[in-house]
Amino acid sequence: MPIVKVDGVEVEVPAGATVLQACEIAGKEIPRFCYHERLSIAGNCRMCLVEVKPGPPKPQASCALPAADKQEIFTNSPMVKNAREGVMEFLLINHPLDCPICDQGGECDLQDQSLAYGRGQSRYDENKRAVTEKYMGPIVKTVMTRCIQCTRCIRFAEEVAGVEEIGAIGRGEDMQIVSYLEHAVTSELSGNVVDLCPVGALTSKPYAFEARPWELRKTLTIDVMDAVGTNIRLDSRGRQVLRAVPRINEDVNEEWASDKTRHAVDGLVRRRLDKPYIRKNGRLTEASWDAAFLAISQVDAGSNIAAIAGDLVDCETMYAAKALLGSLGSTLLEGRQTGMDYDTTNLAAVNFNTTIAGTEKADVILIVGSNVRWEAPLVNTRIRKAIKKGAKVFAIGPETELTYKVDWLGEDLGVLGNLPDAVTEAFAKAERPMMIVGGAGLKSLGAALALVSPLGLIKDGWNGFNVLHMAASRMGGLMLGYAQKGGIADVVAAKPKLAFFLGADEVDFAAFEGTFKIYIGHHGDKGAAAADVVLPGASYAEKSGTYVNLEGRVQRGERAVFPPGDAREDWTILRALSGMMGKTLPFDTLEELRADMATDTPALATLGLATFDWAPPALNAAASGELTGYPIKDFYLTNAICRASPTMQRCSAELVHGVDFAEAAE
Repeated sequence: MPIVKVDGVEVEVPAGATVLQACEIAGKEIPRFCYHERLSIAGNCRMCLVEVKPGPPKPQASCALPAADKQEIFTNSPMVKNAREGVMEFLLINHPLDCPICDQGGECDLQDQSLAYGRGQSRYDENKRAVTEKYMGPIVKTVMTRCIQCTRCIRFAEEVAGVEEIGAIGRGEDMQIVSYLEHAVTSELSGNVVDLCPVGALTSKPYAFEARPWELRKTLTIDVMDAVGTNIRLDSRGRQVLRAVPRINEDVNEEWASDKTRHAVDGLVRRRLDKPYIRKNGRLTEASWDAAFLAISQVDAGSNIAAIAGDLVDCETMYAAKALLGSLGSTLLEGRQTGMDYDTTNLAAVNFNTTIAGTEKADVILIVGSNVRWEAPLVNTRIRKAIKKGAKVFAIGPETELTYKVDWLGEDLGVLGNLPDAVTEAFAKAERPMMIVGGAGLKSLGAALALVSPLGLIKDGWNGFNVLHMAASRMGGLMLGYAQKGGIADVVAAKPKLAFFLGADEVDFAAFEGTFKIYIGHHGDKGAAAADVVLPGASYAEKSGTYVNLEGRVQRGERAVFPPGDAREDWTILRALSGMMGKTLPFDTLEELRADMATDTPALATLGLATFDWAPPALNAAASGELTGYPIKDFYLTNAICRASPTMQRCSAELVHGVDFAEAAE
């Protein structure tokens, strides 16, 4: 490993490291605009200049220069200081004085670095250039006159998102960053270019002119739009969440977030349930909490009670419902509200065992019935990274654009019983083989498990068998026992007299005719429309909660704002109701509830990856049936929050259904 001297301090750096990385290891801050740790090196902003000896007597771009043994690097010499001032002066030649009206103000790299490394005045007195605005869709707002051509957005679109729809045209002063024919960027990860842009050229369109960063209260929590468990920060002012941005977590989401994660937050203040309702004469009418609880307690259901968990529910809510039903003598719990009924006797057999980060190490991947790009966009980015290292991908299901090369094996699940030679040969040579079974492939879980041994999916220190869940509550629900042997069909067959729907909006409510339906949720969506009693709950932004992602990682989020009106946190509703039903639950605080939950399900007591012993059940290995589609039909409208969000509705209309929108000139 090379040993270099940075400002007189010797440091050992990894082989292949750049001078910029060597300086950071030594604790020196190097300014940069085009360089980003997760993108390829462009070397075109020149802000990271340093002096290197031995070498030519001139400043050199540290991001593109390999560190070599016995190098001497100077980061604060007069030559370096003068060079950086010159570069900053050039960068500001055409940059407009937009800071008072720019949404990047207060968190802008150009502002910070011009103050730290700039001259303090400009010698340029010619006219500044101006660039016409570009259209990039409903997520990204452009003010391209501010652009310094760092090309981060281009490299992200090509390398991470895999959608090559952003590029540069023209040369020199005439160079411009544009989307293809100025159409909307179709990537479900497009919002990340806003975070990447070091100036105010690309900003968030839904968040435009809403707030300054110093006005916002920042809360660390977990996203619930899919099962990845993206670590996010909710920025709120007063009682409203104004934006969601990703936090860095190398094991889960790196530093990315999907557009749904970022921009569904405007749905948190629309179509909200803020008071209880009771159905009278076929219509829902406003009621008090006492009246709603009384109506429920008067239902003579005995132990014939069920609870259906929705996709966005936290573990605390599910445990409180489980405890209430248990006190009444019922175990009718189900979380797979759309009707899936795969075997859950061994959680390792329905877990993403390779882990999200481990996906990058796979050298051959078989995808069974999953549109990974929509079901888990940030798992898809990991598969792209594996492909860059040489991995080969095969897939069973209807052909779709996953942003990388895939050998499609057809739409018949019967292929699992007779894999082509090319597949078996690739797996035979693989050191880290991997299979991903998606929502459409779970009906053939037995056939997939039967391939674990023939394909060599389990090796020392490696488990390549994975099930890709799509709901944030799914793994937590399975750990808490929210699974009947026959799925929700078993619940329907039991004909419960009373059923709790915990934010469950995707259920076939017609099957529950004759059941007294209680909906505990936060939006006036399908569940509320079908309920006999509606109890207003809290969204993920309005309560502290435990969530388990698709790889079995236990994580906790904190409350950012309070629920609107008379709405309450879900577990407190169940606790209060239990007293009215004569079965008072034994916890009064969130801490007491979590202690009880830890006793019931010890794996939920500790944050981090839960351990599941590999003991797959012996299931029917036969596989047949055509896959005509994937469970997610519209990426942007998968839950009640999304359906209430104007931004998600616009994304759905424009990016999924091809509706054209006229844009007013600015």
